[in-house]
Amino acid sequence: MVNDVVIGTNKAHTEVMTTTNTLWEDVEAHIDNTILIAWDGCHKIYMALDPHEADYFRSGYPYIVEDTSEAMLATLMDWYNASCGLKFVSGVRHNPDNPNDGFISLIEQFDERDPDMAIDEEEI
Repeated sequence: MVNDVVIGTNKAHTEVMTTTNTLWEDVEAHIDNTILIAWDGCHKIYMALDPHEADYFRSGYPYIVEDTSEAMLATLMDWYNASCGLKFVSGVRHNPDNPNDGFISLIEQFDERDPDMAIDEEEI
């Protein structure tokens, strides 16, 4: 399935509403606040959402892009398509109290919204 259908309650009207959550929707929601994007060349793709994290990726990642939101989004899509099957995209904000809390999962590994991750039930 290409898109998940998410059912939620419409608080304004109390009836059930349906929305489609595409693979890139969460990435697009954060792209305008992204300083740079980084890729390890295999499967780890990150969006640095603050200067501290941007400096970290500049010092340790082989692929870095600092450009317009549109250019970074296009590059993210290219990197994602070129990545191995363990691919994911995360946003990162510095959290000195608990560094793990700074990660925002935008496209998870084996994301079911990804058509490449779809299981062909006839092949099982």
